[in-house]
Amino acid sequence: MDTLLNLFSWFANNILTRPEFFVGLIVLLGYILLKKPFYECFAGFVKAVVGYMILNVGAAGLVTTFRPILAGLNDRFKLEAAIIDPYFGLNAVNAALDSVGLTTSWTMISLLIGFILNIVLVLLRKFTKIRTLFITGHIMVQQATTVTWIIFFLFPEYQNMIGAAIVGVLVGLYWMVSSNLTVGPTQRLTGNAGFAIGHQQMFAVWLTDKFAGKLGDPKKNLENIRLPKWLSIFHDNIVATSTLMLLFFGSIMVILGDDYLRAMNPAKFPETLSFGTYILSEALYFSVYLAILMQGVRMFVAELTNSFQGISNRILPGALPAVDCAAVYSFAPPNAILFGFIFGALGQFIVILGMVLFKAPVLIITGFVPVFFDNATIAVFANKRGGTRAAMICSFVSGILQVSISAFAVMLVGLYKFGGWHGNIDFEIFWTPVAMLLKYCHIWGIVIVVLFMLAIPLIQFARAKDKKAYEEGLE
Repeated sequence: MDTLLNLFSWFANNILTRPEFFVGLIVLLGYILLKKPFYECFAGFVKAVVGYMILNVGAAGLVTTFRPILAGLNDRFKLEAAIIDPYFGLNAVNAALDSVGLTTSWTMISLLIGFILNIVLVLLRKFTKIRTLFITGHIMVQQATTVTWIIFFLFPEYQNMIGAAIVGVLVGLYWMVSSNLTVGPTQRLTGNAGFAIGHQQMFAVWLTDKFAGKLGDPKKNLENIRLPKWLSIFHDNIVATSTLMLLFFGSIMVILGDDYLRAMNPAKFPETLSFGTYILSEALYFSVYLAILMQGVRMFVAELTNSFQGISNRILPGALPAVDCAAVYSFAPPNAILFGFIFGALGQFIVILGMVLFKAPVLIITGFVPVFFDNATIAVFANKRGGTRAAMICSFVSGILQVSISAFAVMLVGLYKFGGWHGNIDFEIFWTPVAMLLKYCHIWGIVIVVLFMLAIPLIQFARAKDKKAYEEGLE
């Protein structure tokens, strides 16, 4: 037993929590199964790993540059607040588990159970109709951690292996069922590129795909926007993104003040640097990191798509990899990402302003990961189905839900005491209702959720007009 735990611990620490190697090994295995020459297998592995590392550099740069600025609002004005961000959510859960004498080791056990369950149900896809393998390792860790606290908080009698097993079943079903819902939308968006979304907004992507077409005309999309001549510079994604960041985060930095920011970040804001130069530099770094992220996505998705044919044909017939949401950004007009961020942030700020005016018991502080990645992804899919109008409406509504439901969620599961919540849109529209069901229905709530999740792909298959296309991931 100890040997198995040690092996899993090594696998979790070196592979599952390092998605670049996870993706690289999948690419390597796929090329081997395709009987590619050794040098092609090696090259594919390296390009996939480096591509994902490049993506991580871009994503980490986005987060580390702006998260401290947003956190500064909480610290500077002594607000009783919770920051909605999966990284702040992790810190909050770690503190919450520590407060009851537990550690995150339970999370790793749950993650393994969920991942194995995903593989098994894909292998049994003839009966389950599950077509996707969730491979975004760092997202799996974030989600398993938050759900571990939800279960342990709502079922204190199961703060043990039983609770870990419950978490594993719930997150495993969520990974496979929700990513399976994104197959159709993603294949339509990418022209059958051969992957699905495995991130934090999968139910939201499915809902967007269903309703965006009713909100606007796909022919009047963001690619067709004609700006006045003096605004033509904003057709350039770098210029548009840099300007937006200068307006949004420049305003926040001005509110926080020169002295506070200088004390918070002395290494990047020394005495010799002026306040205006610091603001301009930090805002422009957003475009730098976004360009890096996009390059990484192009590299690893190309390798993953090609190599997964081997795994699909030999081990998991007909299965699709569920990958990071950023993988779809290069399949949309560049300004779709910008629109999603703008209108998502607008929706969030309106609700936050209402909380301040009406003195809400808990104030939600915008987190960068949900406001950017959720809403940019939603805008990309909405634009495909309903054009510019749908992209604006869907991301705006998402921003409203992210803040308003988060305020309820942090109270429901007690994380307001620890200053953070996961915050991504699926944790509002899916996991918060699940937490409510579990709170009031107890063990029967778990049974209901499990049966509901297992039924979703069966219903999808039953409603599919072309059953063969569904099974081949061409829904």
